[in-house]
Amino acid sequence: MENRTEKCVLVLDKQLPPGLAANAAVILGISMGRCRPDIVGERVYDREGQAYEGIVRFPVPVLQADAEQLKKIREQLLQPGFERVASASFTSLAQGCRSYEAFIKKMAATPGEQLECLGIALCGGKRAVNRLTGTLPLLR
Repeated sequence: MENRTEKCVLVLDKQLPPGLAANAAVILGISMGRCRPDIVGERVYDREGQAYEGIVRFPVPVLQADAEQLKKIREQLLQPGFERVASASFTSLAQGCRSYEAFIKKMAATPGEQLECLGIALCGGKRAVNRLTGTLPLLR
C-alpha cells in the first residue's frame, strides 16, 4: 500500500454488539467508496487470470468511541479546517429501516439533534483526520 498524505478511518460506537458493528462498518465503507471513489484501487488478477475487485489503497483503522465522542466529531466537521474531510455517518434510524424509501421519509421527519450516530467514516488530510480521531483507541 502506498504512503499518502490522506487518512481514512471508521469510528464505531463501542457499545454496538459485534453483528451491528460489522453491519455499520460495511455500510460506512460502501458510503465512503461512493464519496471518494479515488481511494479504491483498480481490479487485480491472480496468476490464473481470476479477477478480484480493487480494495482501498491504504489501511483503514477501525476506532471506537462513545456516543458523545461521535456527536462531537460530527459537530467538529462543521468547523473551519475540516471542509475537505469527506464523511459518512450511520445512525440508529438508518439501522432500523427496512427499505431506503422508509429511510428517506424518516430522515426527512427527524431533527438532526435527535439522530443517534452509531458510526462515522472519515477521509481527508492526515492532520485533519488525526485532529478529529487521534485520541480514540482501536476497536478490539
